[in-house]
Amino acid sequence: MTTLPILMYHSVAADPDPQVLDLSVHPADFGAQLEVLREEGFTTMTFGEVRAALAGETELPARPVVLTFDDGYADFHREALPRLIAHRTSATLFVTTGWLADAGPFASGRPLDDTLTWEQVGDVDAAGVEIGAHSHSHPQLDQLPGDLLREELTTSRELLEEQLGHRVTSLAYPYGYSSRRVREAAAAAGYQHAAAVANTAAGATSSTYAVPRLTVDRSTDLARFRRIVAQQDLGALYLRQRVLTAGYAAVRRSRSAARTWCRLG
Repeated sequence: MTTLPILMYHSVAADPDPQVLDLSVHPADFGAQLEVLREEGFTTMTFGEVRAALAGETELPARPVVLTFDDGYADFHREALPRLIAHRTSATLFVTTGWLADAGPFASGRPLDDTLTWEQVGDVDAAGVEIGAHSHSHPQLDQLPGDLLREELTTSRELLEEQLGHRVTSLAYPYGYSSRRVREAAAAAGYQHAAAVANTAAGATSSTYAVPRLTVDRSTDLARFRRIVAQQDLGALYLRQRVLTAGYAAVRRSRSAARTWCRLG
């Protein structure tokens, strides 16, 4: 099996909240990116469809690519969805259930910008976009004790399944952070696979519960986008992000070990 690019988006907005500006993509740029995929003969897949391919159960198309969107910002319904439909493009939206605008008594966490309503999540699902979970309150899952970790993973899946009326088996870790304990908890919570970040291409050797994705953000011009989807020089393109990720991982491991020591002490 060849490798494939799994792209990670967040906001698609002309004027997003400053907190998500760097991770956002302008709607015009997003439309141009979809045009690149069409012109260059890419076939889009959902994250769920990739699971079967990674497991060797199905074959990949000649030029596969996966578009994923994290958090569940309101601009997905307003800006991204119409463009995806117009281009007949498959995608996956990972929803932070506690962040939804009408989460009501289940509201949890602090969304960084306006978010979808449950009705809009239903619209997105009905349009053929795969809906996955992105935890309930968007914490750093690898820093949570076992009971809170299980609650974050099960609450988001159960709420989505109740609202949508079908199974939800895809998960994306908030911030891309996971650990062996988190990955085992994701499997135990009923997810079939999960997305990390890693900023490398996915392939047959990718862990089922830590499938890597490639960041697309405000700094991604069309030249860079073409290199990303062509998987050209990914190490150089994402060198800074990889160095930062390695540093954050070391810090989180230290914090987790310290918490464990405190509980044992």
